[in-house]
Amino acid sequence: MERVGLLAGIGHLPVECAQAARALGYEVYAVALLDDVDPELRENVAGYAEINVAKLGKILDYLKQNQVRKVTAIGKVSKELLMNGRHELPDWRMVKLLLSLVDHKDDTLMLSFVKELDKEGIELVDQTLLIRALMPPPGVLTRRAPSENERRDMEFGFRMAKELGRLDIGQTVVVKGQAVMALEAIEGTDACILRGGELARGGAIVVKVAKPQQDLRFDVPAVGVKTLESMIKVRASALAIEAEQTLLVDRPKAIALAEAHDITIVAMHGPLE
Repeated sequence: MERVGLLAGIGHLPVECAQAARALGYEVYAVALLDDVDPELRENVAGYAEINVAKLGKILDYLKQNQVRKVTAIGKVSKELLMNGRHELPDWRMVKLLLSLVDHKDDTLMLSFVKELDKEGIELVDQTLLIRALMPPPGVLTRRAPSENERRDMEFGFRMAKELGRLDIGQTVVVKGQAVMALEAIEGTDACILRGGELARGGAIVVKVAKPQQDLRFDVPAVGVKTLESMIKVRASALAIEAEQTLLVDRPKAIALAEAHDITIVAMHGPLE
């Protein structure tokens, strides 16, 4: 049976990935990179270890010991953890990686990590290889379709989010009345939604897209129940995601939550017809 490694961050997505891998006949060896990884993950893998994201050497040793040659990295691991000192002390291999960086952009950090894996004969594979079915095709995903004003804001936000991604800053924008309320940076999607939604004072539109230069091995955009919970807190009215490029995690729960709060969700490639 072929083995695959799963480097797991926060959220339910790693569980869905592990379940999909098992269904396809893979033997999954997971590394929980943070303390609050979904506890359900342990029940869905052949091997499980808790190794902090700062311990790069130990992570690589675990994968080699279990003869894992292919890995996928799934779930939220905020770059902020490596920047603000709120993590375990990095081991020497992580220190060397961080000191080698020319900047601290997302792609720079992850490509350096890919090189470390390559040195050990381990390949980081497409994040969506096992869970492509979680990427909705174009269309309205909720019973309520967007209003004309929401549609215009979605299209405006889509263009802004693509430009933000091109600069490798973030993937999410919050807009209202074709004005930008907030842009995602190091704080992450949920904090961006809360900040922008508070400024909008209700009726905000959240848009999340893939970067134009998106590397499918890491940082594939994803939304889910937590995204909707943040939107509900600030009375946002709509969520737009890039069709066939954004993962919708826990889809039944996310859509049910959206409909319970009159939030419309649309998957789009660009201007809505």
